[in-house]
Amino acid sequence: MTDIIHLLPDSVANQIAAGEVIQRPSSAVKELLENAIDAGATEIKVIIKDAGKTLIQVIDNGCGMSGTDARMCFERHATSKIKTADDIFEVRTMGFRGEALPSIAAISQVELKTKRIDDDMGAFIIIEGSEVVKQENCSCNNGTSISIKNLFYNTPARRKFLKNDAIEISHIIEEFQRVALINHDIAFTLHSNNKEIFHLERNNLKQRIISIFGSGFNNKILPLEEETTIAKFYGFIGKPEFAKAKRGEQYFFVNNRFVKHPYLHHAVQKSFHDLIQADKFPSYFINIVVNPKTVDVNIHPTKTEVKFEDEKIMYSLLLSAIRQVIGKFHLAPMLDFQAENISAIPYIPGNTPIVNPGININPGYNPFVTEKKAGKKNEEFASSKSFHQSKQNLKNWDRLYQGAAETKERTETAQQSMSPEKNINIPEVTDKNIFQLHNKYILAHVASGLMVVDQQAAHERILYEKFLNSFKNHTANSQQLLFPKTIELSPADFEIVSEIKKDLREIGFEIGDFGKNSLIVHGVPVEVVNDDIEKLFEEIIGQYKINSSVYNAKHENLAASLAKKVSVKYGKALSQEEMLGLIEGLFSCGMPGFSPSGKITATIINIEEIDDKFSTK
Repeated sequence: MTDIIHLLPDSVANQIAAGEVIQRPSSAVKELLENAIDAGATEIKVIIKDAGKTLIQVIDNGCGMSGTDARMCFERHATSKIKTADDIFEVRTMGFRGEALPSIAAISQVELKTKRIDDDMGAFIIIEGSEVVKQENCSCNNGTSISIKNLFYNTPARRKFLKNDAIEISHIIEEFQRVALINHDIAFTLHSNNKEIFHLERNNLKQRIISIFGSGFNNKILPLEEETTIAKFYGFIGKPEFAKAKRGEQYFFVNNRFVKHPYLHHAVQKSFHDLIQADKFPSYFINIVVNPKTVDVNIHPTKTEVKFEDEKIMYSLLLSAIRQVIGKFHLAPMLDFQAENISAIPYIPGNTPIVNPGININPGYNPFVTEKKAGKKNEEFASSKSFHQSKQNLKNWDRLYQGAAETKERTETAQQSMSPEKNINIPEVTDKNIFQLHNKYILAHVASGLMVVDQQAAHERILYEKFLNSFKNHTANSQQLLFPKTIELSPADFEIVSEIKKDLREIGFEIGDFGKNSLIVHGVPVEVVNDDIEKLFEEIIGQYKINSSVYNAKHENLAASLAKKVSVKYGKALSQEEMLGLIEGLFSCGMPGFSPSGKITATIINIEEIDDKFSTK
């Protein structure tokens, strides 16, 4: 019997490793930018074509490489950053693993030109699928220029899973921003399909934030600076009133390296407690400077995850630093104890008079005396009506949970009865007197029992199919704005809007360009009743990014994103006509059982289930 274990060729091993390091074009951009920074560059230029699928080129004026180093850098685990394992805990460079360039070379066609300042000639190398095709001397500028062509050309299965150009370019811009933000002492430019997206001059951190996210951030952020013996925190936090419904400008850096840290993010959210709604996210740009020995950056090949030696201390220090800023700029709500007595406010005719609430007090009650030893006054108070009512209420708590065990079974029954895989029998509302429960659910009498409709999920389904129909038949209706609205977007969001502009017009938006990264909106779909058009676009784009992992087709993504934004929300009181219209609209849909995100829209509680609740068995 022959042996079955064998070594993989380097080219195959590199392709496997590349799947972890280079997940999409933006991953390659990140790795090349970090290499340029480690090379000491003061100017970095990025050129993208077809969202990085055709070309990614990064040009820097760093130290450059010799011909030998230029060839060696494409070998696995070849690096100039460390020599021993102990060096990992002293590393101050962006890269150190020696995996990025070999991974990139394994799945693309790479051209490298590099020259050191003291050398007369530079080196020119062409590598395709880990194979060196050409290596020779050349004349070139000081620094390094590396071009990645036809990414994933030899792994078509991986290329197939890339999203549309709008989503991929937004990921590239996000990685570019992460690097450019904290390295504000370096000049950056980014070009996509011969169009300049960013031109960032060397500046301070605040000016870099404004250059990237727009002039509006000048009045939206506050400085943060706190230094202790353990760590130094500096950067900016957003004012509470500008918190957003979607995650956006949240940036943590550790020793100038962008990281994702949910635990520290929780500290920021906690700092803004009672200042913003629970479902809002504040902006922040915070760099944490610590001794490299106290933080481990070698957790994941992408190096965006870190582990601190004592995370609880870091949490407390960050929480304290942000709260100091909040207190310094008087952002927290304050109680004025010097204000005049509220009970002394005079009665104004026509208003409801203010009545001081009465409180029953038992002056003989002693909490440290047991019930058996309680005095007569305690017994008298315990026999009061309010006390008996409290005991009766406690007994009723069990009744609230009697049906909890049946929730799962009922949900499964609803899923089966409303399954899109079956022919749905549309229930007929037998009584036009329908009701709204907690401004969230609609209750309607049907022949088999009681139908409960989730008003938001149902409306999302109705709008989703309506927008899809508009794409298909070009039948969208638009309402003109009395005054056209100009909207300034971030470069990443502007690229997404530019990509889907035609699709937006097909569902009722009338928009045009208005300068760099700006739009002018003349009309919106008739379903849009929100007057804050800027916030509308912001949330549609945010939802579009989130949905990109669910929907491959642009039309489906955009229809679901807009439906989510403009659908009737929980807490909205509806008239009888609106509720009836929503039910009729839901069951005229092709798939009424579920919202675009898969949430159940309606369920029917059979009369037998209700009878069982009142059964004496």
